[in-house]
Amino acid sequence: MPTVTEPALKLRQFEAVCRILDRFGRDPMKLIPILQDVQEEYRYLPEEVMTFVATSLGLPPARVFGVATFYSHFAIEPKGKYVVRLCDGTACHVKKSTSILDALYQRLGLSEKNTTTPDLLITVETVSCLGACGLAPVMCINDDVHGQVTPDRAVALIEDIMKEENA
Repeated sequence: MPTVTEPALKLRQFEAVCRILDRFGRDPMKLIPILQDVQEEYRYLPEEVMTFVATSLGLPPARVFGVATFYSHFAIEPKGKYVVRLCDGTACHVKKSTSILDALYQRLGLSEKNTTTPDLLITVETVSCLGACGLAPVMCINDDVHGQVTPDRAVALIEDIMKEENA
């Protein structure tokens, strides 16, 4: 069976990025939507991809890295297939969102410094506000909002994900 050469692997890796760049006409003024689509493709912004984007747009790599690190929407570290965002705004904090975070960290073997499971299945993040204070404490799993969450309910939701993924 023939092996794939390193340059062929790199080319295949950047095919999706080239399609994204082409869709935006390789316009450096469209850097943010380009990075958004690249992140959608990879679930984060790999360093070599950002360098490729910079070169393709005729921008200094530092500018692309600067944009990627300035906006909290962008991730420069790999994230899980499921991103759990736990609100720690005032209403949620008062209703003990930290105990939910502790339960998630304990169940998944995560910490404040290590927020993604080794299999890249789940990432747990805290956010300042999810805009659903009346449902406090609130947790989002990808685009699904869960209100009045308890530590046990949060762990049950994670267990459901894990069962579904292992089925």
